[in-house]
Amino acid sequence: QVQLVESGGGLVQAGGSLRLSCAASGRTISAYTMGWFRRTPGKERDFVAAVSWSGGTTYYADSVKGRFTISRENAKNMVYLQMNSLKPEDTAVYYCAATEEVRILSTRGAYDYWGQGTQVTVSP
Repeated sequence: QVQLVESGGGLVQAGGSLRLSCAASGRTISAYTMGWFRRTPGKERDFVAAVSWSGGTTYYADSVKGRFTISRENAKNMVYLQMNSLKPEDTAVYYCAATEEVRILSTRGAYDYWGQGTQVTVSP
């Protein structure tokens, strides 16, 4: 089992930045593809970004491409999401997720483990 705990959320003005962290425990995540998803009230969790086990390949939703950067430190069992140029529409609960799939996937059903989420609120 892999346990994931997100941190780093908060309130920020539009145009600002936040860095989310995801701490994994229970197993090393070095062999897992890791992803970030987000959910707004009344909606399903939407894909944000994913990174391969090595960190060498990343994939982003079109809505965040060029503004967000996903990265990982396998030695620390950590995954990060650097969010720049934030917009009010980025307001959501952000979730870290892990999958044993080698491929980078944007489908939430492909992910086996999830954190509890961290709230990000972007004011106009």
